[in-house]
Amino acid sequence: MTERELFDSFNKDVYRTCYYMLRNAQDAEDLCHDVFVTVFRQDWRNVEHLHAWIMRIVMNQCLNILKRNKSKHEKQDQVRWLHKQTTDSVKSLDAIVLEKETTEEWEELLKQLPEKLMTVVTLRYIGELSINEIADILKIPVGTVKSRNHKALKMMRKKLEHNQTFWLKGEKQYGTH
Repeated sequence: MTERELFDSFNKDVYRTCYYMLRNAQDAEDLCHDVFVTVFRQDWRNVEHLHAWIMRIVMNQCLNILKRNKSKHEKQDQVRWLHKQTTDSVKSLDAIVLEKETTEEWEELLKQLPEKLMTVVTLRYIGELSINEIADILKIPVGTVKSRNHKALKMMRKKLEHNQTFWLKGEKQYGTH
């Protein structure tokens, strides 16, 4: 495999993960470039699990940037959550997560998660990685990945239910329902 073939094979996954972790297109492009520079400077042809290895580099660099910018990215107002979604409570959370992948709501849900939980959810649902791959990338036990994923989904469900309740109360109060 040539460097160009490697880039073409993994560029979309790398960019998508960078974008969802950093939530900024320019930063994601810059970091995507940096990741491939790092990969090409290494002995990547002898890496057994190339995808997992590249994703570990991506996550490490994303986490480094997030830590550096943490003071800039203080928790934003959670009041933006006046949104419809009355039918979502009937669906499974996995279905909701997949539907919201490209929506503002999905991004808002991710922003509200603690960094460790956001990392696992991003790799699982955006990067479409298995629990074992995530454990390998983050160098944590499989049980920890499962626990973080479960906790993140539980927090997201709670937020969705809270927002739906708030929205429905507003409709009843103003007679729009």
